[in-house]
Amino acid sequence: MSEALFYHNPKCSKSRKALDIIDTHNINIKVILYLKDKITKSMLKEILDSSGLSIRDIIRSNEKEYRENNLDNLNLTEDELLNLILKHPKLLQRPVFVFNNKAIIGRPPEDVLKII
Repeated sequence: MSEALFYHNPKCSKSRKALDIIDTHNINIKVILYLKDKITKSMLKEILDSSGLSIRDIIRSNEKEYRENNLDNLNLTEDELLNLILKHPKLLQRPVFVFNNKAIIGRPPEDVLKII
């Protein structure tokens, strides 16, 4: 069995569905409840490095925290955006699945299959 990380919000139906898909593949998963458990900047950087996504690709732009912090300001640096995600973890796209040195956002949930 392989180990994997799954950044999960149990209140999100897409996150629950992606977790169900992963569970059917006998993958040993460490579930990170990122809204409750502390995430770090290095964890976020691992997601970026393993996914090939930009910082803005992993930010939920429909959250009030996005508007309140003027995250549509294109002059914000990656480091500033990372710090804002750490301060407001609700901004992190969900779910995020990290497996075999690759990461993917499970939207739609079936996308997790792309790295299994």
